[in-house]
Amino acid sequence: MSIWDVFKKIEGERSSLKPQFIIAGLGNPGLAYENTRHNAGFMAVDRLLDEVQNTGFKLKFKSKCTTVSISGKSCLILKPETFMNNSGEAIEAAMSFYKIPVQNLIVLSDDISLDVGKIRIRRKGSSGGHNGIKSIIDLTGSEDFPRVKIGVGKKPRPDYDLAKWVLSKFFESEREALSRALDSAAQSVKLILNGKTDEAMNKYN
Repeated sequence: MSIWDVFKKIEGERSSLKPQFIIAGLGNPGLAYENTRHNAGFMAVDRLLDEVQNTGFKLKFKSKCTTVSISGKSCLILKPETFMNNSGEAIEAAMSFYKIPVQNLIVLSDDISLDVGKIRIRRKGSSGGHNGIKSIIDLTGSEDFPRVKIGVGKKPRPDYDLAKWVLSKFFESEREALSRALDSAAQSVKLILNGKTDEAMNKYN
């Protein structure tokens, strides 16, 4: 295959499959991390995909990804396989390939400052100490992307190891509240896609 053929193939993929938005759920890949607090972002995009027609994930952009239609918008769903601290590598690669502006990136992630069952929507802002968000900001060079934070609860006590806490699984007593929060996160994404971020914030924050 010539270089010209490769170029045409890449451009063909861009034009025929170009999404309008990227929706990225943050977490760590692998069975050992399934259903842990740090993987709330993964859980939220899975809940979002429960409501749409999805042909399944492919491996691309250092991620599990799939393109679906949500609220009439073509969306690339990403679950980075880079591990949390390097989430920006996957997201920046997809944004560069499809030339997606940072304002059309929606990130779903865990938040230890919120109780389980709560979510918080922000239009933009700093990482707030979240390493996955920090990686995205560092590699895209911008804080100007909306994000949906899913509460995973505070540490049981101040001296409790933070890494141990976020890599722990949710308690059975938290499952119902978590499920409500994942539903709220999925619905808030739909509103954000339609330019109704204020409505999402008023309804779910």
